[in-house]
Order: sequence, then C-alpha cells, then structure tokens
Amino acid sequence: MTKSREALVAYTRAMRDRTGNQPPLPDIFPDQMAPIVRTAKDGVREVVTMRWGFPPPPAGKRPVTNVRNLTSSYWRNWLDKPDFRCLVPATSFVEYTDTTPKIAHWFALGADRPLFCFAGIWRPWSGVRGKEDGEHLLFSILTTDANDLTRPIHAAASPVILTGDDLETWMHGSAEEARTLAKPFPTEQMQIVLTGPRADPQPSD
Repeated sequence: MTKSREALVAYTRAMRDRTGNQPPLPDIFPDQMAPIVRTAKDGVREVVTMRWGFPPPPAGKRPVTNVRNLTSSYWRNWLDKPDFRCLVPATSFVEYTDTTPKIAHWFALGADRPLFCFAGIWRPWSGVRGKEDGEHLLFSILTTDANDLTRPIHAAASPVILTGDDLETWMHGSAEEARTLAKPFPTEQMQIVLTGPRADPQPSD
C-alpha cells in the first residue's frame, strides 16, 4: 500500500483518518498492522490500523487471514453485518508460484499502481497477539477463485478485489448483495507488474 494517506482517504470516501503519519507499506504480512476503512460507531467512515488475521478456530494455531467459505458459521456473523465489513486499500498484491522454486509475482491494476480495495471483515478480540495481551482490532480478507492471470501462478485462490461502486455495495449492501461481489476480478483489468522481490516499493504518487 504505497499511495499517500490523502489519496487513500479520497478513494475510499473516508471522512476521518486515525492512522497518523503512517509511511508507505511496500510489504504487508499476516499478523502485521495495516490501514483499513470501516464505519465507526458514530456512523463516520474512517481509516484505522488493524492487525491482519482473525483468531484461529478452537483447533487452529495460526491467525486466519483469508475468508473463503462464505457459508461457514465462523464468518457469517461478521459478513452479514455491514458494520463489520471493511475495505482494505492496496496498490498491489503478491502471489508465489505453486511450484518450486517459489517466485513472487506482484499483481496490480496498472504499472502506476492505482488504488483498489480488498473486500474485508473486521472484529474486536481480546487475547494475546505477538507480545501484546489485551484488546485488539483484527481483519481478514475475502478470497475467491483465481482468474486467468493469477491461476498459472497460484491456482488455489485470489483476493476479492473491489473498485468503483462495488466499494459502496460492500460497505452498505445487504448480505446477499455483498456476497455477489465474491468473484474473480476481470483478467483484462490486471497485470503482473513485478517478479522476484518480496516487496513492491514502487512509488505510486
């Protein structure tokens, strides 16, 4: 996520930015903090930082970063309520080849890394994450079938990408309307912009 805070706020139509002077993020890994956009309790759309990964189910050990089974009761309570849906702004995302050696491929909507958002959900949670024991705000992103561009690299799944009016549908639509957005992004509107590095520091402004 390498766009400026001003560009992020304008793109997501947020009215409040609580991230401070957060620098560009050329790589964001699971269990790290990242900016997301949610509707606050007072009804204002705001940008805040949250930690990537829902708490694991009882039998799990690792944070759950991706939402794939939309009918699972584990996700349904958060997916069906607009208050707990969020936008996760990004300028590119990485997938590693399914075969060895594992090579990073960065996907974006253009060489200049225009902004887009992942469809996400968020929740409060109490417990230990990292070295911190206490109250946390956590998010996870939806995934869906890979499209023709991402499938040769990573066939299992690809993030749900939102642009244009779909951002508003995700934030305010009914459960049924929101679920219709969980589909592969059009192949012709994406491209591979970088191959090899573990980060994408490409300036976007």
